Amino acid sequence: MSDLESVDKPVSRRNNAWLELDFDVLCRNVGAMRAVLKPSTEIILVVKANAYGHGLTEVASKAFGCGVRWFLVARMDEALALRTELPDATILLLGAVWAQDIPVILDRRIIPVIVCEDQAKDLAASALKAGVTVPCHVKIDTGMGRFGLPWEHAAEILEGLQRAGGFEIRGISMHFSSAGKAGDAFVGVQAERFQKVVAGCRERGMEGLFKHVANSAAFVGHPEWDMDGVRVGILAYGYGGGRSDSRVHTLPFLQWKTRVLQVRKVPAGFPVGYLSTYVTPEPTWLATIDVGYSDGLSRLMSNKGYVLIGGRRAKVVGRVTMNFTTVDVGDQGGVRVGDEVVLIGTQGAETLWADELARWCQTIPYEILTSIRSEPRARSC
Repeated sequence: MSDLESVDKPVSRRNNAWLELDFDVLCRNVGAMRAVLKPSTEIILVVKANAYGHGLTEVASKAFGCGVRWFLVARMDEALALRTELPDATILLLGAVWAQDIPVILDRRIIPVIVCEDQAKDLAASALKAGVTVPCHVKIDTGMGRFGLPWEHAAEILEGLQRAGGFEIRGISMHFSSAGKAGDAFVGVQAERFQKVVAGCRERGMEGLFKHVANSAAFVGHPEWDMDGVRVGILAYGYGGGRSDSRVHTLPFLQWKTRVLQVRKVPAGFPVGYLSTYVTPEPTWLATIDVGYSDGLSRLMSNKGYVLIGGRRAKVVGRVTMNFTTVDVGDQGGVRVGDEVVLIGTQGAETLWADELARWCQTIPYEILTSIRSEPRARSC
């Protein structure tokens, strides 16, 4: 054999990358979270951004079957798709809602989350004009600085909105800015501010509001913040509960896979990819795999990330390109065209999860998961 030779002929793109979802693991995650909560505390499953890249309606439907009844989305199209799939679920819509959305909100029983006073006044005026009342929750800004009524005046504003009519205020919420950062005292400041808003509401006769403040990071370490509902996102998808002191541990249920398109032996000194950013230090076997940055594999994986082939880690060499990626499968060979490649998941005794990819790309698993553009091709239920 020559120093540069293929094991098999290159194949056309007969199989692009795909997802495999194990919904049994999702149900076990839900059960683990449910087990540490009071029966009266609702799990509010965050399914925005296509359920963190896992599939909005598929994930929500399976979670509903596992006992979840509350869901949170960011946009109207997500809310409408969810309502079609789950006619009996409680759906909170966090993103901006406008006056023209009132008829569909009422018709599809979607609960908007009011995020600022001007939005609230516009919606209330339209609701009063139409002779309807809009059930809603209200976001309080205790220090996140993104959405919400300013905590210093929130109780007073809420009282005014309640008195003006057009709304039935059913709940209030806030968002922690740094609950996942160990030792950060600001989370306690935010919680205290929220409690002052709750006390102010009670003083003004607003009792029985549904309170939810805990995101995944707050939920794993602060049971005192469970309140009436916990908004769990990344934790439900298997990430964020890995600390030894976490009150609950969950597992990922999404695997991302592709296949080998070409394998060849190359000599030492062989340049790989655009601008030859990698040169083989010794003779080895290279595999070209059927995935690139157009599929969601970050270009930041170039020359630093790994995939799984044959139950072993194979290093990404050269630059991740639009459709294809090259990996070094070692000097022993044994990899063939068509072999399965795991980008996220397990193969043999090895694992690669989104949090490890995130470290290579200097980002967070949320971005890794929501960047995936592959569709599910196989599911386990």
